[in-house]
Amino acid sequence: MNAASDHQILSVAQMQAAEQVIFDTGITVDELMAVAAGGAAEWIRRVAAGRSVTVLCGPGNNGGDGYVIAQNLLKAGNEVTVVAPMPPTSDAAKNARNAFKGKMFGSGGSTRGEVFVDCLFGSGLSRALSGEHALLLRDLAKRHAMRIAVDLPSGVESDSGATLNDHLPKYDLTLALGAWKFAHWQLPARGVMGTLRLVPIGVEPVEGAAQLVGKPSLRAPSADAHKYTRGLCAIVGGAMPGASVLASEAAMRAGAGYVKLLSDTAPNVPSGLVVNDAPLRDALSDDRIEAVLMGPGLGRDANARDRLRTALAQSQKIVLDADALVLLQPEMLPKHAKIIATPHDGELETLCKSFAVIAEGRRARAQALAAASGMVVLAKGPDTVVAAPDGRLALGAPAPSWLSVAGTGDVLAGIAVSRMASGSDAFTAAKEAVWLHGEAARMCGPAFTADDLAQSVSGAIGTCL
Repeated sequence: MNAASDHQILSVAQMQAAEQVIFDTGITVDELMAVAAGGAAEWIRRVAAGRSVTVLCGPGNNGGDGYVIAQNLLKAGNEVTVVAPMPPTSDAAKNARNAFKGKMFGSGGSTRGEVFVDCLFGSGLSRALSGEHALLLRDLAKRHAMRIAVDLPSGVESDSGATLNDHLPKYDLTLALGAWKFAHWQLPARGVMGTLRLVPIGVEPVEGAAQLVGKPSLRAPSADAHKYTRGLCAIVGGAMPGASVLASEAAMRAGAGYVKLLSDTAPNVPSGLVVNDAPLRDALSDDRIEAVLMGPGLGRDANARDRLRTALAQSQKIVLDADALVLLQPEMLPKHAKIIATPHDGELETLCKSFAVIAEGRRARAQALAAASGMVVLAKGPDTVVAAPDGRLALGAPAPSWLSVAGTGDVLAGIAVSRMASGSDAFTAAKEAVWLHGEAARMCGPAFTADDLAQSVSGAIGTCL
C-alpha cells in the first residue's frame, strides 16, 4: 500500500470503480473477499485475544466478509457464532456462507459473547435499517463488551456521514476495507466508530479522490537561510488587537522567518514581534512581504472595510479570517491572488450568501464556495474540510475537542499565513495548518487556552522534521 492510496477517501461510486480495476486484472470477487476479510479477521483476532466472537452477517458482500472473518477466527481457535437474519444474495456471499463450519443462527435469540462484529450492511447502504434489523443490531451490541464494525457501522450512509437510524451502537473499532470512506471522517457517523484502521486490499490511487490531511513533510532551514529567505508575513491588526497578536504568536512559530504586525494599536506585544504602525498602504508596500493575514480582531466598521480593501488590493498571497470574511464581497477579490479563507460554520454561511452559493453541509458548501470564489476554503470545525477551486478536497482527521475555546481560530489563521510565507501553495498551506493546529492541541493536553496553543506550534513543527 502506498502513501497516496493510504490517504485517499473514496465515494461509493469511486470505490466500486476501484474494485472493478482489481477485478479486471483477473482476481475474482471471492478472492478479493478473502483478502479483505482476511485482513479484517487478523485485526479482530488480535483484539479478541482468544475471547468469544459473534459475527452479524447481512445478505450482501459485507455479510460475505463476515462469514470469511468467522471462519478465519474459528480456525484460529476462537469460539465463533454467526447470526444471519437473511440468506446471502450474492454468489460470493453464498460461497462464503457454505464455507463456514461453525454455529449459525437466523436470529439473535439469547446469543451472547465478548466481541461483537457488525457485518450486516456496508458502504452501499442508502436507507434506514428496518425496525427489525435496527433492534437486532442494538440488542446484539448491548450483549457484548467490545464492538467492531467492518468497513462501516450498519445504519451509516457512506458518502454523507449521516446516521440513517437513531440510537446506533457505538463501536470500539471500525475497520475500513480498501480505502477510507467519507463517513469515516465526517460527523455524525464518525462519532460512533471508535478507533479507525485501514485494511489494504490493493486499491490503487484514484484520480480526483479526496485525501485525508496527513502529517506535513517539512525541513529545517538551509544552512545559509536568513529571515527573509524563510519568508516575511504581515498580519493586519484592527479594532481588537488581542486576536491579531495571538495570530502573530502562532505565525512566529510556524516556519516564517519574520512576522510583522501592522497596527497602530498593539499593546503588550511579545518582544520578538515587530510592530509597524505606518499607514496600512505604506506598510504593505514592502515587496519582501510574502503573505498577509487579514481578519483577526479587524472589526466590522467602515475603517475595517477600507483596511480590507487596501490589503486585498496590495497583496498576492492572503489568508482571510474572522471579520474579513463577514466584510468580504465578491468584487473585492483581486484577480490571480492566492487566497485562503478560514470560515467557521457561521462565516461559511455568510460567505455562501455573498457569493450566491447554495449547498447543504460543510463539505458541499466549502467545495461550491471554492469553485465560485477562486479561494481555497478551509472550513473549520469538528470535521474540518479543505477545498480548492480546482476541485481538490481534503478532510482533517479528528483533533482534540479542547480546541473548542475562543482564540484557537486565530491561531489556525496565523499558522496558515506562516506556511504560505514559507513557500507552500495555498492548498498545501491550508492542509499543513490543519494538521499542525491539531498536533499542537494534542501536545497541550486538556483545558488549554489559545495562548497555550500558540506556544505549542513550534513543537508541532518539530514532529514533522
